[in-house]
Amino acid sequence: MNPIVMTILLLGGFGAFAYSAWRRWQLMMVAREPANRADQVPRRLAATLKYAIGQARMTRYPGSGLAHILVFFGFLVLLINTLILWGRGFAPEFHLGIFAPEYAIGRLYYLLRDIFTVLVIAGVLIFAYYRAVARPRRLTLSGEAWLILAIIFVMMKADLIYEGCEIIRQARAAGDPATPMLGYAPFASLAARAMAGWSDAAVHFWWQAGFWAHSALVILFLNILPYGKHFHVVTVLPNVFAQNLDGIGRVRGIPDIEQRLENEQTLGVRTVEDLTWKDVLDFYTCTECGRCTDQCPANRTGKQLSPKHLTTAVRDHMYANAAELIRRHQAGESLKEDERFALVREGLVAPETIWACTTCGACEQECPVFISYVDKIVALRQHMVMEQGEFPEQLQNAFKGMETVGNVYSFANEQRADWAKELDVPIMAEKQEAEYLYWVGCAPSFDDRSRKVAVAFARLLIVAGVDFAILGPEEMCTGDAARRAGNEYLFQMYARQNCETLNQYKFKRIVTTCPHCYNTLKNEYKDFGGDYEVIHHTELLAELLRADRLTPRHTVNASVAFHDSCYLGRYNGIYQAPREILRAIPGLHIVEAPESRDRGMCCGAGGAQMWKEEEPGDQKVNHARTRQLLRVLPGRDGSCAVATACPFCMTMLTDGLRDQDHDQVLQLDVAELLARSVFGAERHAPGPSPQPVSEG
Repeated sequence: MNPIVMTILLLGGFGAFAYSAWRRWQLMMVAREPANRADQVPRRLAATLKYAIGQARMTRYPGSGLAHILVFFGFLVLLINTLILWGRGFAPEFHLGIFAPEYAIGRLYYLLRDIFTVLVIAGVLIFAYYRAVARPRRLTLSGEAWLILAIIFVMMKADLIYEGCEIIRQARAAGDPATPMLGYAPFASLAARAMAGWSDAAVHFWWQAGFWAHSALVILFLNILPYGKHFHVVTVLPNVFAQNLDGIGRVRGIPDIEQRLENEQTLGVRTVEDLTWKDVLDFYTCTECGRCTDQCPANRTGKQLSPKHLTTAVRDHMYANAAELIRRHQAGESLKEDERFALVREGLVAPETIWACTTCGACEQECPVFISYVDKIVALRQHMVMEQGEFPEQLQNAFKGMETVGNVYSFANEQRADWAKELDVPIMAEKQEAEYLYWVGCAPSFDDRSRKVAVAFARLLIVAGVDFAILGPEEMCTGDAARRAGNEYLFQMYARQNCETLNQYKFKRIVTTCPHCYNTLKNEYKDFGGDYEVIHHTELLAELLRADRLTPRHTVNASVAFHDSCYLGRYNGIYQAPREILRAIPGLHIVEAPESRDRGMCCGAGGAQMWKEEEPGDQKVNHARTRQLLRVLPGRDGSCAVATACPFCMTMLTDGLRDQDHDQVLQLDVAELLARSVFGAERHAPGPSPQPVSEG
């Protein structure tokens, strides 16, 4: 081989890559907001090992996932081979120590290398099939992808040719006229036998060609990475390590919001400088696989939102303006007043895109490299709402209700406990101490249909002998809708007020029938002095069933499809408890839609969508979700039901059934179904609505 050529190749190639990587680092540092990702190192390392190295999420898409696993592990194995080949550019007999074939570990490595060379080719062919034949809508069918596939394919073919020629050369040098079949290199041996009739000159030429093709293509591949989607090859390990350990859909709060308002600092995200470095690393790491968009309920119903395209739009905007962004950052010049760098605008990220998001977290559940989307979308909303005053008109009523009377329904807060008058449910202000504080939430307090769920649940607690109380008029909206809609100031106001109220009383656990309240109380109030043990009502009811404190004695003859609430399931991993309750009810037949558990589709209410009109699309999200559930029900009559464990889901699916002329299909909360079995259907079937509360 030629040491001079190899030196030029390596120094030139790695030098060019180092420059490109440095520019990408400088661009990432344009993001001024900090992001702490150095905590809980053992947990982060474990996640990196499982998801980045172990490829755990790739199995969610079996075909393309298998191809990626083959190529990824092939590259890990063949990395050693690349180092050996580069070494042979300086010393032809270089073997990287114990990886020489005279050692057992060397022969084992040669076998793995040989096998993975073929497996990588298989992976490339699978990828080519998806791009040329299957062509799923989620994929970005770019020329770059074909170039990378071609480079990988040629590299693998070059390896087989080089190793086959090496086997022939060694056999002829030893005077062996036959081409041996080496047990530790079966595929290379087959290649050698296919080339056995070649002349010495032809073997030498292709031996050299295979060597230099592999050596140079690795350098070419490395230098392409920083300029396209395959940059994730470099960034995936740090991105998975630096993931948000708080889980899916966590919103980025704004600390010292009052001070920021006084100092006229940016609230939320307007330009790239308002992002965190982790946000930019997310953009770099996007593989453009489209799994996020494939599962996005807004995109599936024809809305303008595509999580993948949102990510790539901002990334490409940064790439196109990299020189100017870096220059301004180094000069300390702000981008705030420059409209060219505003992220939410037509031609980059349209407002309709931002407001279509239901914050369901399906995009984050699917992403194999742990890109977060909900926090970025909410941060963009924060700036639009609190600084620009630009948001859907319908949200004004929700904000006004929360601001004036403490609930989105705009009813007098003094009537929060009216639903419980006939049950003699104790109020915490009178009782002061209880084992359970039942956080009722706005919907069960004021919405006629949701009140029936609160009544059923309270009666179950009473018959089970549970010591509980409610806050009544002291309870305010948790602020979930305000936070997801971008009104962080309003959310923080109620978070502090509610924590102050809760901290006055003694209780062991908070239980709630609303997954949105559950998520906020459990995961988000910790930042405001409220560290509580919070459980969902399905969890408590399942516990009471296991302890024989509730006995489902009456048969409920119905087929039930259970709908997983995003904020209960995907956000907090509660899938089993509601199903455990349903299985305990005699006569009940449970059917599962393919789109269930962590693949369940959103009802369309999350992210403050409950309080606004949907963005334009082909269909409504709740209609699409209702049809998924109806498909698995054996009938369309009163013997079938859709079960929920969320008041917002109940409203959306009830509307979906009615709008599509299936209102004869029952829509019941899990607590109502259990109450039917514990007490009997007649007493606890949905009856006449209570008297409507007057507007405050």
